[in-house]
Amino acid sequence: MSTASPSSPAGNISGEDGSPLTTSAIVAQAVSGSHVVNVDGYSRTKGPGNGKYIESETFAIGGHRWRMRYYPDGEDSTDADGISIFLCCSDRTGANEVKAEFEISLLDQERQPVPSYSRPSSEIHTFSSKGPSWGFAQFIKRKDLEESRYLMDDSFSIRCDVTVSKEIFTEQVPPSVVVPPSDMHQHLGNLLLTGEAADVTFEVGAETFAAHRCVLAARSSVFKAELLGPMKEKAATLVQIDDMEPRVFRALLHFIYTDSLPAVDDGDGAAAMAQHLLVAADRYNLERLKLICEGRLCDHVCRGNVATTMALAEQHGCAALKKACFRFLTSPGNLKAVVASDGFEHLKSSCPSVLEELVAKLAP
Repeated sequence: MSTASPSSPAGNISGEDGSPLTTSAIVAQAVSGSHVVNVDGYSRTKGPGNGKYIESETFAIGGHRWRMRYYPDGEDSTDADGISIFLCCSDRTGANEVKAEFEISLLDQERQPVPSYSRPSSEIHTFSSKGPSWGFAQFIKRKDLEESRYLMDDSFSIRCDVTVSKEIFTEQVPPSVVVPPSDMHQHLGNLLLTGEAADVTFEVGAETFAAHRCVLAARSSVFKAELLGPMKEKAATLVQIDDMEPRVFRALLHFIYTDSLPAVDDGDGAAAMAQHLLVAADRYNLERLKLICEGRLCDHVCRGNVATTMALAEQHGCAALKKACFRFLTSPGNLKAVVASDGFEHLKSSCPSVLEELVAKLAP
């Protein structure tokens, strides 16, 4: 009498002899997270003395609570000419020890780590509420920071990336089909570039842009009303766009077709483009694009643009951006410089209510 052998699960890969080939894994779990500390008014933090530190607010990563310690005059006497940065565990007393590795980085004006000042831990360290803190006694020399472009308006930022080790376990790995990521955005982007089957043309300044009514209508309720609704001019294939630069409209179309923004040069040009795109996004009811621009502008607030940015935030209902501007102006040095600028006069005339709100927030 013959016996039946168990059938292998559908989709299993077979070995060379035809037998099912199974896979298992040993998994060392880890949870990662990041925290940014902004040091505003750096010059006023200096001078507490060697070994004296200022602690950040508590932040949670991997089920544990952490703080960063900032030593303006160095942690040890051998590091008195530098800035020390350490990470410590702030779990409640009696909590279990935690193993973690970390990297502490100085951030540039685009909120990206500066490679020459990104310090990874050399090994996995053990932390506890009563144990030592770990970090870098000579993170950066004060002279190097003060002469760098990373200290701007008496402020700089540092980021701590923490990876917390979790349990180690084994598991059976089921066979799976690898599905590639969606490339729909690439196809639609190519459709915009080639202009194939385009049925409407936009004239913006001295440039023209071919596009597709159905794509624009699907992405923007304003375009839908203008191109497909009762407002449409059925015979019109050329639409004039006023009060917008060609480069801004090009970026707007790129986002509509690909759900992403084209590369923009860093610095002031990026902030200016974000301002123009925010206005365009609000005009065409593209909420996601508006939030992307608002987030970028929050990271670009400086003395040169805070007044115009605050007016923009008020006019287009950007609460987070207005809050970022208010926070920037709480520094007396920043406020004094901005009040003396031309942008402040524009803010006074265009959004007087914002000044009243600012005065109320700064009042003792």
